[in-house]
Amino acid sequence: MDMAPQRAKAPRNSGARQRLTAQDWADAALTAMGEGGLAAVAVEPLAARLGTTKGSFYWHFTNRDALIEAALERWEEVGTEAVITEVAAEPDPGERLRRLLLRATSWSAADPRDVSLLATAAHPRVAAALARVTARRIGYLATLFAELGFPEDEAGHRGLLAYTAYLGHTQLGHAVPQSLPAGAARDRYLDGVIETLVRPLNGGDGSENERT
Repeated sequence: MDMAPQRAKAPRNSGARQRLTAQDWADAALTAMGEGGLAAVAVEPLAARLGTTKGSFYWHFTNRDALIEAALERWEEVGTEAVITEVAAEPDPGERLRRLLLRATSWSAADPRDVSLLATAAHPRVAAALARVTARRIGYLATLFAELGFPEDEAGHRGLLAYTAYLGHTQLGHAVPQSLPAGAARDRYLDGVIETLVRPLNGGDGSENERT
């Protein structure tokens, strides 16, 4: 459930080059991860992309692992925490859920970072970040279902179901994009997914889901 991809841009001149920050490097590394996995995170190609030299890298990081860790932290920040903060402004939990899924699936069609990181889950640093992000995202979804009146256990189950639906949509969007609806049909499809997710188990009016 990430935000729109942040692409690293090469500075226009040497003055801009001197102003590069650790975040600039982390963003460039995160973009590279989305394009080619961890193997794409290499200092010299990233320096070329940023229009700088390796000296800039070593000013901010001791080694490649430190850069990978910083990139993963940026992924958590922009792809999870910033999105949660943004949708939290909506007071209605049902509408918040809808906005969250619409934004997440729209982004995932354009950016492969989640897919790429899942494919490199064997890497210890990636595995740790995936565990944190997955727990945070499912936990937040569970709070939305709890606010909609589902008991705690059921809210957790539905949060997990919503997240697996997002991941499945993301995987299909990159592997077989033509299998997914587009435009207005996509919005109708996602509304149907949300309607299914919030439907009471017995098909009733939802009164049995009120918290006691």
